[in-house]
Amino acid sequence: MIIDGKDYFSAEKFEKRSPVDTDVVLGVFQKGTAKDAEAALKAARKAFPVWSHMKWEDRVALIHKADEIWNRRLYEIAAVMAMETGKNRMESLGDVSEMSALMQWYCQVMSDNKGFSVEMGRDPLSGFTSTNRSVLRPYGVWVVISPFNFPAALSGGPGSAALVAGNTLVLKPASDTPWTARLFVECLREAGVPNGVANYVTGPGSTMGQALIDSPEVDGITFTGSYDVGMQIHRSFAQREYIHPVLLELGGKNAAIVTKHANLDDAAVGIMRSAFGLQGQKCSACSRILVEESVYDEFVAKLLAQTEKIVVGDPVDRSVYMGPVINKKAYQDYQTYVDELRKDGKVLTGGKVLKDGAFGKGYFVAPTLVELPLGHRLWKFEMFEPISTLGKFKTLDEALEIANSVKYGLTAGVYGNDEEVKAFYDKVEAGVTYANRPQGSTTGAWPGFQPFGGWKGSGSSGKNAGGLYYLQFFMHEQIWNNVKHD
Repeated sequence: MIIDGKDYFSAEKFEKRSPVDTDVVLGVFQKGTAKDAEAALKAARKAFPVWSHMKWEDRVALIHKADEIWNRRLYEIAAVMAMETGKNRMESLGDVSEMSALMQWYCQVMSDNKGFSVEMGRDPLSGFTSTNRSVLRPYGVWVVISPFNFPAALSGGPGSAALVAGNTLVLKPASDTPWTARLFVECLREAGVPNGVANYVTGPGSTMGQALIDSPEVDGITFTGSYDVGMQIHRSFAQREYIHPVLLELGGKNAAIVTKHANLDDAAVGIMRSAFGLQGQKCSACSRILVEESVYDEFVAKLLAQTEKIVVGDPVDRSVYMGPVINKKAYQDYQTYVDELRKDGKVLTGGKVLKDGAFGKGYFVAPTLVELPLGHRLWKFEMFEPISTLGKFKTLDEALEIANSVKYGLTAGVYGNDEEVKAFYDKVEAGVTYANRPQGSTTGAWPGFQPFGGWKGSGSSGKNAGGLYYLQFFMHEQIWNNVKHD
């Protein structure tokens, strides 16, 4: 771990093994405890006065310097990520690059707004001069608990936003992906960010994570992960003495709608990419596919052709699109879901684990498409696997009603004509929406032009990461009123 700028060791350790080959130990990490969490929070609290009172221009300069170091190590970090997560080469490089873009974006937003200090109107007081200034100021100690699937962008993204805003940071990555997050904090340390400003801790969510959530030393928290855990954090913070900011980015059950007016080739490739990129383990993955009856058979044939071209294997191999799922539980859950889907639906392709040859030591499974009755529970349950369900609709209104019928509202996509796209934008309940996109039906996002966030049970802030309004979440407003006699 890194606490107060120094390498920090706990009594117990855990091994991180590669999901590609479980004989390969990628590293030995610290199994942190509540005591270690307390040490990190104490270091962050101690560092806050100096960091928060540093000129915002100087904070921005240090984050830019860390970004330069990160970019020099881009290929090394992407290789670490591919081995650690099972993410293919292209997506690993994309994740590392996105984190850099997020760091740059939050620095730009702070600079464009001149540190968020704005002179406001004067009070109409006779005989007095009354000036007013609105200032956004940091909260204090900010915790980021990041997920396994985007270990760079979802660690360094909110982490750098918290830091640019003037908060100090305690970062706890998922235990499945502890290595990439450490490299982010190493870059901050090498850039000269003062000791205690950015701390990195590891350990189980049930101990280390819970200690961070429960601590009164935490002034704000960002959590990216499951709906259930996120809602537990939300309810836990609601029991505090007063309100604290809780920024939650949770799950998704994202639908792609294909109408009879769609370019079916674009739809097939876009849906395949979003359904099976990172083995379906994205909160934005396309897990529901709704197709107008009159083009259903033609479209399904095209989608099957695209899906059956997918190369599964070691993600560091250039030809591979799909690596393994993240861990043994995901591997077992896949088999459980497939058993249920075979019983209640029709598996069109996939539906099996891969064990032969090089697959034998990893968590490899086949990309899976299933025809399933629309009333089935798995139309609404986030599996987080390379499994997508297909169903038919008669009208666009019916498709939108199905798309909106879940508790999530993260992403959604449509393939159709201009009139259908307009209706989709107007009625769909999701934070990020895509139309006629071959690059991905429900996945994408990039800082500065395609911000990412969810509605309903997919997010708490209503403001998308990498967008115009996200950085402000890490600060609260103070008004300076000054009255002088004329």
